Amino acid sequence: MDRRDWFVVGTGLLIGVLAAVLVKLGNPGNMGFCIACFIRDIAGSLGLHRAAIVQYIRPEIPGLVLGAFIAALVGREFRSKGGSGSIIRFFLGIFMMIGALVFLGCPLRMLLRLGGGDLNALLGLAGFIVGIIAGVELLKRGYNLGRAQTGSIVGALVMPFIAVVLVLLAIYKPVFNAEAGGPIFVSAEGPGSLYAPLAISLAVGLIVGFLAQRARLCLSGGIRDFALTKDTYLLKGYGAIFIGVLITNLILGYFNLGFADQPVAHTDGIWNFLGMTLVGLAAILAGGCPLRQLVMSGQGDTDAGMTVLGMLVGAALAHNFMLASSPAGPTLYGKIVVILGLIICAGIGWYCREA
Repeated sequence: MDRRDWFVVGTGLLIGVLAAVLVKLGNPGNMGFCIACFIRDIAGSLGLHRAAIVQYIRPEIPGLVLGAFIAALVGREFRSKGGSGSIIRFFLGIFMMIGALVFLGCPLRMLLRLGGGDLNALLGLAGFIVGIIAGVELLKRGYNLGRAQTGSIVGALVMPFIAVVLVLLAIYKPVFNAEAGGPIFVSAEGPGSLYAPLAISLAVGLIVGFLAQRARLCLSGGIRDFALTKDTYLLKGYGAIFIGVLITNLILGYFNLGFADQPVAHTDGIWNFLGMTLVGLAAILAGGCPLRQLVMSGQGDTDAGMTVLGMLVGAALAHNFMLASSPAGPTLYGKIVVILGLIICAGIGWYCREA
């Protein structure tokens, strides 16, 4: 391996270790760092959904955006660009989030669950690969949302600014109405009540964001690149994440091999598979997995910012309309919307082709 490969492997190992350590410090089991789950918790904390057990401003998310922002500045890669099917990307973000919350985790958490011994994540991985392969076929047939254009620096700074505001809200937790609570809500029980110390969570987010930006980490992109050109660069990074979290879980005593009794997970294999199929397909069409979308939004990509906002809205919709799964399994409504999402995303991929 060359220096570039060693960097992405080292980045992956560190992310895996940090994710497991965050569980030790208070984050939910097998959820040391989950993009979908943490955006869902932020949506709840802002009052965008009413599921009281998943409401907390996770500092890891704004930290990730700011870490990517700093890395882009250091690498002279921070620039404003966008206008490539932004509204379509917004809806792809919605479906990406809904698929993830039916599975109960983003592609990153899928690896963390595997590293904790959760075999249900194997079905999620299989579905994720199928969704990506379907997206690659659409790419081969000419799928393209158009060329992004250089834009105003103001647009590029929106997501880093939002990240700073979220950090301030997480620190001060303002309350406008003592009886009703809010506008920042914090869960008293459930996954939203489990969290590592704020300063450590923010620091980990900054580190992950910085390294992910420099290494160009993207799980959907890794499988896409391998399918198209047999390039294994990104896959090495995500394999390293798995190894890092696996070894750390074994050391900490968190490894529990099996399907049953896994933290914040269900055992319905069909919908674990289909939920992540939707995530994989939407990620290819949007140009990156949830982690990559946050990183790109931090380096000035306003199209990625629209996808991230779509994920935030998707999290709110998933809980307000009973689409998200629970450890008891997926809901009927969640199943229906996953099927609709697959049909709609396939339609986007088919009709948004170059002539």
